[in-house]
Order: sequence, then structure tokens, then C-alpha cells
Amino acid sequence: MIKSHRTLIIILILLLALFAAGCLGESDNTQEEKANETITEDIKIENINVEGSTTVFPLAQAAAEIYMENHPEKSINVISGGSTTGIKALIDDKVDIAMASRKMKDSEREAAEANGIDPVEHVIAWDGLTVVVNPANPVDQLTYDQIKGIYDGSISNWADVGGEDKEIIIQNRDPSSGTYGYFKEELLGEEEFRPDLVSRGSNGAIVQAVTQEDAAIGYIGFAYLDDSVKAVDIDAGYGMVEPTSENILAGDYPLARPLHFYTDGQPTGLAADFIEYILSEEGTIIINDVGYFPT
Repeated sequence: MIKSHRTLIIILILLLALFAAGCLGESDNTQEEKANETITEDIKIENINVEGSTTVFPLAQAAAEIYMENHPEKSINVISGGSTTGIKALIDDKVDIAMASRKMKDSEREAAEANGIDPVEHVIAWDGLTVVVNPANPVDQLTYDQIKGIYDGSISNWADVGGEDKEIIIQNRDPSSGTYGYFKEELLGEEEFRPDLVSRGSNGAIVQAVTQEDAAIGYIGFAYLDDSVKAVDIDAGYGMVEPTSENILAGDYPLARPLHFYTDGQPTGLAADFIEYILSEEGTIIINDVGYFPT
């Protein structure tokens, strides 16, 4: 009987020891969790919003992803939607950086200044606007006048520019796009686009449309050029020039254009660091990888 009591006492002691260890372990875990929470609270995430041009978007997005990998305490939110949309967001003080594939208009600057915003321009890279047709189309060269005629409506058949007897199906960017604004200013001037154009919301949508229709024509940023479409050589009055990286960098290609960031005043903090990063040696590699050209 005494032996049984001793055994029971030993079992109770062991159970109490295990219970105490469990409580201590739970207490230690709780303290560790609280310590981790304190550390997390001490780390303040710095955040900026970047919005605008669908042409600039792939560059800004790629740079932001690599930058955040190296700086996990920083957050850069990049949204595409068109140059006009991005500039309007800057005017309304809703973003830290506006992306644009065209320069700000005087009316936009006036609206910004009226709202207490001081737009500062930063050229971050260069692009070559590329006129593209379906690979089955025999036309591979166009003059400025021919492109203008196609887009203002005075030319409506491919036979009029050395192609087959087919009605030209014209793909255009939507009016909120900086690419739209640059193309219109450069090639049409004061003339208006023909009314039966098909508007597309992005460079990728233009590529897809031209790929699917052998009588289509469109224009895209150089970075979006691939084998599914054919880029045409362009003559602005000084001879035909092929849209290649070499010709764009040399300044020979007539539709080369700067790509912009706009900030409210001189940037500070993360906005300044991000712009400096894109213009750095590492940023230059990203610019080239995306398909654009460093400043």
C-alpha cells in the first residue's frame, strides 16, 4: 500500500513539473511574440504612389520591384492608366510621382499651380515610338506624310502606299495616353484624327489588334515591339530610318522621345531615392532590359 502511495505521489510530481514547464514555455513564447510585435511596430514602412503612362509603366514597375527587394522597409505602388491620368493625379495631390510619355501641357501646369502644386520634370529614359503593321503586310516603309494621311483619313487603302488593295484598319491609342498626344502633335499637328479609328487602352492592346488583323496599323513604344508585329521604317524628310536601338540612341530615328517622371517640387525621401535609383548604373541596366534607353 505504501509503495502505491509513493508511486502516486511521484506521478503527481511529474505531472506538476510538466504543467509548470508548459506554462513557462507558453510564457516564453508569449514574450517572444510580444517582442516581435514591438520590433514590427518599430519598423515604419515608407510608401510612395506612382501612376500614369502605360509606356513608362514596365520600366517603373521593374525598377520598383528590384528596389523593394533591396529595401524591404520601402513600398512603391506603381499603377498604369495613361499619362493624362497620372498628371491629373499629381495635380490633385494624390500621387508622389506621375509617369508621362509626353511633356505636361501648359493648361496642366496652370491647373497644378492653381492647386498649389509645383510640377518638376525628370527625364528618366528615352523611347522610340514605333509604327507597326501585321507581318503579312508587304508595306515596310512609310513617310511622315503617308502616316499622317492614314490617320487623318485622306489615305484609306493600303494600295495608296504601295500595299495590297485592302481598306486600312487603323488602331489608335486612347486620348488619355501620352503616346496618343505625342503621336498627334508630331505627325498630325493641328489636324484631327479620322473619326472611325479604333481606340486601344494600352500598347499591348495595339500589338494584339495588329497581330489579329492583316490590314491593321498602329503605333507602340519600342519596348513593346516583338515578332508578332512588323515595325516600318520612317522617313521624316531626311531618308528612311529603321527603328532600331542604334538609330534611336544616335538621334537619327525621328520618333525618339523622352519619358518623364513629374513630382511636386524637387523630390525628397523615397521619391528622390527612387528617381536616383533609376538614373543610377543599376537603373541603366533595368532600362536596357525593359527595352528603353538611358538618358
